[in-house]
Amino acid sequence: MAEVLNVTFRETRGKHNAKRLRKAGSIPGVLYGHGEKNVSLAVPADQLDMLVHHGSRLVKLAGAVSESAFIRDVQWDTWGTHVLHVDFTRVSEDEKVELQVSVELRGEAPGVRQGGVVEQLIHEVQLECPAGKIPEKIVVSVNDLELHDSVTVADLKLPAGAAVPGDQTVVVVQCVEPVEMPELEAAEAVSGEPEVIGAKEEEDAAGD
Repeated sequence: MAEVLNVTFRETRGKHNAKRLRKAGSIPGVLYGHGEKNVSLAVPADQLDMLVHHGSRLVKLAGAVSESAFIRDVQWDTWGTHVLHVDFTRVSEDEKVELQVSVELRGEAPGVRQGGVVEQLIHEVQLECPAGKIPEKIVVSVNDLELHDSVTVADLKLPAGAAVPGDQTVVVVQCVEPVEMPELEAAEAVSGEPEVIGAKEEEDAAGD
């Protein structure tokens, strides 16, 4: 379900006006797409921050305009904590969009009890999905992941009509045997540099 975002028209443009707008608690934005003219907007910073941090991408713009839009691009400050600008594209809920979606593991793998370790190789996937069915994230259950088992892109549970383009055999998560250090490397890691006995004896003789 699309979140509602209240917007107003932005009459002035430029860096100084954008800075003044942000100080007043709004974020400059632009709406474009579907062959219609671009519209400069002002978006409440608190509403936008909440939506972005919750992973929402499809929004219902209300106020100055009334239509569905997709958050296409967000510009952040140097520290990545505050939004500086946002781009919206007009979109219908059944229109397909492409976006990066995070992959999150859930559960406990039986393979761990068998002496294995779980390795997540893919943390994000490029998803083609109807705008109205964009997931906040893709959840992968590892409750059936035995030692030497893996979950591939083809195994991901996606929303209806969604797809991950590309190689479906790419491994997302696997349970493998832990890599052990060779005995010599392990010994050196514990004791540090090996002592050279001959060099020690020479040092003692020089000291005498």
